[in-house]
Amino acid sequence: MVRNPDVKQLLKILIAAAWIDGRIQPEERQYIRQIAQEKNIATDPEIKPWLYELVSVKPEECYKWVEEYLGDSPSTEDCQNLIQDISGLIYSDGEVAIEEAKLLAKLQQLSDESESHQPPLTSILKQVKKLYRRCVEVHN
Repeated sequence: MVRNPDVKQLLKILIAAAWIDGRIQPEERQYIRQIAQEKNIATDPEIKPWLYELVSVKPEECYKWVEEYLGDSPSTEDCQNLIQDISGLIYSDGEVAIEEAKLLAKLQQLSDESESHQPPLTSILKQVKKLYRRCVEVHN
């Protein structure tokens, strides 16, 4: 099976989103690993360290992954698909942490902005950066 680089990038973003509240819940871990299995990338050498939490995700990496995934001019559909994918992860444990809710709200806001033809990538990166800074401050 051909491995789609976008699938790997999306999985890395989901892993980063799972860490946004400072810890990966067992249900989130299961959700991410199930997607990796379904997409046949669970044994991918690039994915394994993050998938099995051998390597932590730094905020800078998350920004880079979001930028690479969405590209220079993401459409509203691209933003909405990312929101949907992250929502599936966040809601998998039956709880929504404050930082997770903020992330979804900001992504929705950015999606709305992209509908008005504003370049959303810079805004997405700034909003995610703010969320991660808050999360890091809370947990340090």
